[in-house]
Amino acid sequence: MPSVVVTLENTENQQKLKINPPTSGLSLQGSLTIPGDKSISHRALMLGALAEGVTTIEGLLLGADPRSTAECFSGLGAEISELNSQQIKVKGCGIGNLQEPDRVLDAGNSGTTMRLMLGILASHPDRLFTITGDSSLVKRPMDRVIRPLTQMGATIWGRRSGSLAPLAVRGQQLQPIHYHSPIASAQVKSCILLAGLMVEGATTVTEPALSRDHTERMLKAFGAQLTVNPDTNSVTVFGPAKLQGQTVIVPGDISSAAFWLVAASIVPGSDITIENVGVNPTRTGILEAMAMMGADIESQGERLVAGEPVADLRVRFSRLKACEIKGDLIPRLIDEIPILAVAAAFAEGTTTIRDAAELRVKESDRITVMATELTKMGAKISELPDGLEITGGFPLRGAEVDSDTDHRMAMSLAIAALNAKGSTTIHRAEAAAISYPDFVESLQQLIIDN
Repeated sequence: MPSVVVTLENTENQQKLKINPPTSGLSLQGSLTIPGDKSISHRALMLGALAEGVTTIEGLLLGADPRSTAECFSGLGAEISELNSQQIKVKGCGIGNLQEPDRVLDAGNSGTTMRLMLGILASHPDRLFTITGDSSLVKRPMDRVIRPLTQMGATIWGRRSGSLAPLAVRGQQLQPIHYHSPIASAQVKSCILLAGLMVEGATTVTEPALSRDHTERMLKAFGAQLTVNPDTNSVTVFGPAKLQGQTVIVPGDISSAAFWLVAASIVPGSDITIENVGVNPTRTGILEAMAMMGADIESQGERLVAGEPVADLRVRFSRLKACEIKGDLIPRLIDEIPILAVAAAFAEGTTTIRDAAELRVKESDRITVMATELTKMGAKISELPDGLEITGGFPLRGAEVDSDTDHRMAMSLAIAALNAKGSTTIHRAEAAAISYPDFVESLQQLIIDN
């Protein structure tokens, strides 16, 4: 058993993850599989619930967020078998046939569940739905999807002039629109396209930059009529649609792989392979950013699995250098910026991250939390209005840090602690289970004493 101490302490109200690297050092070795892609898991459950017939899902992420989606759509009348990562079945209701629930739908901590579901519910006429979430989600803005839905004729009430949950939705017969989104957001785009499934005519979304395209790929697979114009970053869905149940194989989540890509890059002597990672081009910004930093990452065995590109990623330790991350790259790595900030703390030079103001309205204000917690560990990091500036090369030290109940914060701080001198305690580490229930076990599996 490694002398590195990686322990999870359960208290009455939270978990504390303690990492105490040995003075002799450590490395990360071996191969591992990662949880199923969270974005694809959500969409498979939702489209399965809207389709006619049975949808089979293999490799579903068993994190708390997809569980919230499954519970919501069970409450709307879909028959969903007990969740597991091998195979589950969803017997759908068919487009337009979701039931009016007799209880409040709870999206938990999942912004994806709430935002995408709003488009679906708003387009079900003559039914009333109420939706809420946990203490974090009810603080996160929903107006970015409510505005275009209102343009389509939706009726939605909520706190703060309809921008915050709990929300009440009175389903309506919506009208098609061409929405020019002010931000590149897969959640905004997906919400509108899902609403458009029940609309007579063409519903189009145009974005300022390309966002992840899992919804478009899956809608096509389920039988929706859809066109994509990459020259204008536009997607059009034609309704009313009819979806047919499918078999969906969920690849590994590149957002989860990102923690190991950075960990092996910053811990000397490391050499790991992450198997069956989804490498959809709209999600591989992390690979481009790490390449700019000089990371040694090799893509092996590229293949298509149920329409999604997949590969094994081998990553070895390398001396990282600073880079600038901004512009059109941001929508393709927005969830990976916290762990990229950790990579920047070990890179030579000053890394700047811009155009990422979206981070302030995630599960936490990720700009402030990352700057605050990494500063406790000795990193030279400062906030920008829309990002971070990190000067690498300053040794990190163990410290008492806090996830702020944000899963990506918890895991990013754990990776930083691997290369810090002394013991680090991460408070509220249970947040990692939102997207990566086995994170601690995977970490323990990879650690080797020097």
